[in-house]
Amino acid sequence: MKHIFIINPAAGKGKAESMIQPEIEKAVKDRAVDYEIIVTKSSDNAKEICRSLAQSGEQIRMYVCGGDGTVCDVVNAIYGYENVELAIIPLGSGNDFVRFFGEKEEFCDIESQLDGTPIKIDAISCGDYIAINQCSMGFDAEVCIKQSKFKKMPIFTGETAYMAALFNCLFAKKSSHLKITIDDKDVYEGEFMFAYCGNGRFYGGGFQPGPYALPDDGYLDFSIIKNMNIPRFLSKVGEYKNGEHYTWPETTYLRGKKMKVEALKDSAVNIDGECVVAKECTFEIIENAFNFVIPKTSKYIEDRKSGKINNKIG
Repeated sequence: MKHIFIINPAAGKGKAESMIQPEIEKAVKDRAVDYEIIVTKSSDNAKEICRSLAQSGEQIRMYVCGGDGTVCDVVNAIYGYENVELAIIPLGSGNDFVRFFGEKEEFCDIESQLDGTPIKIDAISCGDYIAINQCSMGFDAEVCIKQSKFKKMPIFTGETAYMAALFNCLFAKKSSHLKITIDDKDVYEGEFMFAYCGNGRFYGGGFQPGPYALPDDGYLDFSIIKNMNIPRFLSKVGEYKNGEHYTWPETTYLRGKKMKVEALKDSAVNIDGECVVAKECTFEIIENAFNFVIPKTSKYIEDRKSGKINNKIG
């Protein structure tokens, strides 16, 4: 197997290359593995390189060295290629997908990644896009757009950028009228803050909109939150961050295979932190979509087998 390290030099406030490349070179030379380090020039360049490598048919473990945006680029480039294993070395400000599987330090440990075990994980289809973590439409997608702007400022981390964006949007935007259909049968229509679809549990630098989602159970978790006034929402931000919003009377938390969201006008859509605009979106589970590498030091595999990590709600 060949080990390919895809480095986004813009990640980590522009320090990704200097941060990780020396560690990669030391680890691979100590192991005498077949490897290549590729520093990308742009988002499109990353997609082009990764797609070309995947199409070669060679057995590859591809290490994405960057943030959530880089992961999104690579995921969309390699989807459908069984010869590729996906490993993530989190160097961004959010790193939300890997939070669920272990500490950031475990994923940044190159030797632990080289010795890691691939597992099958699900993904989400959204039109022409593929996501592995989450998709949403409504208020929080508007926050996502603002967050991307705040994250470029040196004073903000992933979480603080999300908080700044959240409060910025909270005082600028009202609820959206949405029609939400789950699995082609259950319909919810009215004024909502947002509709969230999760394969993973975290977004926004540590918020938990899908606190019981599992990326390998064949289901998506949905959080549908009705409109609420600003004082009440402000009093509940901490609960939302901790994933306790499923108990709110405004929240419908359920599990299924597909969510269709229809808005009255063009609205922001959040796809693993990348934002597009649409009036209608369908988010649907893709089972066993990727071979995802769990670092050797992570306890996820044994905790999943023992039932310590499960999808029981409440």
